[in-house]
Amino acid sequence: MSSTIAGIQVPESAMAREITELVRDTASPLLFHHSSRVFYFAALAGQRLGLRYDSELLYAGCMFHDMGLTHQHSSDCCRFEVDGANVARDFLTRHGVDERDVERVWTAIALHTTPGIPEHMHPLIALVTAGVETDVLGLHHEGLAIAERDAVVQAHPRGAHFKEAIIQAFYEGVRHKPQTTFGNVKADVIADKEPAFRPGNFCSVIRQSSWVS
Repeated sequence: MSSTIAGIQVPESAMAREITELVRDTASPLLFHHSSRVFYFAALAGQRLGLRYDSELLYAGCMFHDMGLTHQHSSDCCRFEVDGANVARDFLTRHGVDERDVERVWTAIALHTTPGIPEHMHPLIALVTAGVETDVLGLHHEGLAIAERDAVVQAHPRGAHFKEAIIQAFYEGVRHKPQTTFGNVKADVIADKEPAFRPGNFCSVIRQSSWVS
């Protein structure tokens, strides 16, 4: 299978190949293909926006972003995002990556489920979240050609019932540590003052998206 899809190429370095093998061997096919799509969508977004970034580091951030959902790398105390960020940090440090770049990849993974903040940070951080939101929530697809989307999904298929499958993967990855899912406290404040308030629901957004099949 070609690593160049929709004009985007997976880095050909030895480190990138090791990342591919590690994630493929550790994560489920669902998460491996999701993470791969996240890279292509992130890189396409960067291309459309004219952002400058290191493709190898973007690949690391995208491919490791859900490693905290795997049994091997799921702690009992940390958010799954932090677990995944720690896996990436340790891997990149072993490969002699500059500390500042390691920190950016760590931050990109740690914040990928925190909307409204990554988009204002370094392009690497912003693009990992953009890739995730494109693949899971159907956001940021303006300007993304249907042919580009279809090429990515054909190479890394979502499979049957993707929406429910990805929700289940999140659930299985955090069910043993519900205390780590504490959300945005401001939603709690509004709910306390306005009984009729209904906070946004991540699962509902996934299910309602017409862009994600």
